[in-house]
Amino acid sequence: MTQIAVLGSTNMDLVAYVAKAPQRGETVTGREFRTVPGGKGANQAIAAARSGADVSMIGAVGADAFGSQLRATLEHSGVDTDHLRTIEGPSGTAHIVVDDEGGNAIVVIPGANGTVDHLAPGDESLIAGADALLLQLEIPLVGVRVGAEAARRHGVRTVLTPSPAQPLPAELLAVTDLLVANELEAATLAGVTDPQQAASALLDLVPEAVITLGAAGSLYAARGTEPFAVPAPRVAAVDSTGAGDTFVGALAVALAEGRPVREALAWASAAASLSVQRLGASSSMPYRPEIDTQASQQTRQPQQHTS
Repeated sequence: MTQIAVLGSTNMDLVAYVAKAPQRGETVTGREFRTVPGGKGANQAIAAARSGADVSMIGAVGADAFGSQLRATLEHSGVDTDHLRTIEGPSGTAHIVVDDEGGNAIVVIPGANGTVDHLAPGDESLIAGADALLLQLEIPLVGVRVGAEAARRHGVRTVLTPSPAQPLPAELLAVTDLLVANELEAATLAGVTDPQQAASALLDLVPEAVITLGAAGSLYAARGTEPFAVPAPRVAAVDSTGAGDTFVGALAVALAEGRPVREALAWASAAASLSVQRLGASSSMPYRPEIDTQASQQTRQPQQHTS
């Protein structure tokens, strides 16, 4: 079975559903509130596990009720948590507002994730045995870099999601194999907003890049090849929270299985298109049979989605 390691965040998502998100200084009345286990690291781990991989999570939760629930959620989805540390203090939280168009705004408070600035004993061995290491930016950058450097030492492919959007140090980019960014994240790194131009600029930083384009699908670029776009299924989105992580988790599995890039991107888009039709982040992520069905239908219809 494909082996995926994830080094990243675990958060409890505190989600408020509203007709229209408030502007600065404005108070609105919401219609629903939910607590949903999430965090970009945990989300990608769950997405990869549901996509059919054997997945291990490296990170930290707090010694609180959220921490116990986060660990249990990962394990319920088949993610190994032997390398998920428990530390004194609170777990990470994400405070999310979701509007009726499926858009979201998020404030992340790191909590225990802020302690993941190094590899614990056994973490490097776990990474060394993986087919890919998934990374994001909700833990300290030094922790992300140390993990990526360990992967590079053992010839393990690194897949980096540069979220939250921020400039990245050259030392981290030098050990990144594949960058998967949305349009905002790509623009932050590339310094241009046009996706085609951004994709070209990103190849000055990393060997391969994917820019997700919401309803338009995704754009792939690699050094020495012509970039190409892959559309996504046409769906009615209700909540885009976690769609990007669903895409990354599924993409990493498809690539690790040796699928051609175009096919892998289409399969990942199918997974993301299913997630946006459901509420929540980890709770919305599809299982492999669902993705296979959606992907087969995707070849027979006009297209739309990924965040």
